[in-house]
Amino acid sequence: MTDFGYTMLCEQSPPDQLVRDLQQAEAAGFDFSVISDHYMPWLESQGHAGYAWAILGAAAQATERIPLMTYVTSPILRYHPAVVAQKAATVQILSGGRFRLGLGAGENLNEHVVGQRWPAVGERHEMLVEAVEIITQLLDGEHVNFRGKHFDVESARLYDRHAVRPPVGIAVSGKRSCTLAGEHADVMIATEPKPELVEMFESAGGAGKPRVGQIAVAYDPDRETAVERAHDQFRWFGLGWKVNTDLPAPSSFEAATALIAPEQVGEQLPCGPDVEEHVEKIRPFVEAGFTEVALVQIGAGHQDAFMTWAESELLPALRGL
Repeated sequence: MTDFGYTMLCEQSPPDQLVRDLQQAEAAGFDFSVISDHYMPWLESQGHAGYAWAILGAAAQATERIPLMTYVTSPILRYHPAVVAQKAATVQILSGGRFRLGLGAGENLNEHVVGQRWPAVGERHEMLVEAVEIITQLLDGEHVNFRGKHFDVESARLYDRHAVRPPVGIAVSGKRSCTLAGEHADVMIATEPKPELVEMFESAGGAGKPRVGQIAVAYDPDRETAVERAHDQFRWFGLGWKVNTDLPAPSSFEAATALIAPEQVGEQLPCGPDVEEHVEKIRPFVEAGFTEVALVQIGAGHQDAFMTWAESELLPALRGL
């Protein structure tokens, strides 16, 4: 059976509100949670970008049951992989073993802030391979000296580690990343319900491992209001990752999405109060073989009503899948 999770979207709510929202999600019965790790929002209308790792520390203490996961952290520019390993080990302790480290090759939107050039996709994948090697060695308790093409590590060791090593997930979008995830990850992460991603991951060594997807939804008693909100804050998602990974700023996403109409967003994302519409647009992830699907309720200030509706209507309907 597929599990359904809740997304703390750092780009749309302030940090303290994200923690309160997660407490509600735990009470509503969501099976797990994920958090975005951004330095900037996609669009100015979202308006936030708190530090995910501080939020995770607070969330770990404010909740009791719900698992936590980064969706995703990029360990190639803004963070050095040795520091990512330390952060993951610390959150695993604070959460009592409820944490999973989701990794990916990142987006220019978040990584350019450190003043380094944005590498081409092939180089980013090389960097991610090295980063994963460093992180997994450190999480395994090894004393690490590393000399790579992109990263160096000098005599590093994690002194605080939970008895249970945090699982490592890798975000995939094509054959190369699926191979990397199948060979090195405990979890596959994707944002598109493509069966071929699952198939490539499994054939590369990922058979039997969890596969986590994500979809944005816009619950509102009025569908037109929900569509307008989804268009205002989430119209960027339809650009695809080949575009999304390279645009450098919210203004770039504003320009790239200027001609996208609200009805186009409403056709792709589930919007409004109709449970069946939401179920049918989430169903492709289940049919593609994803074992977990994280939901993003679009819009700060619209989480309370979503939680009530999700607990009473949406989650029971989804579990019927």
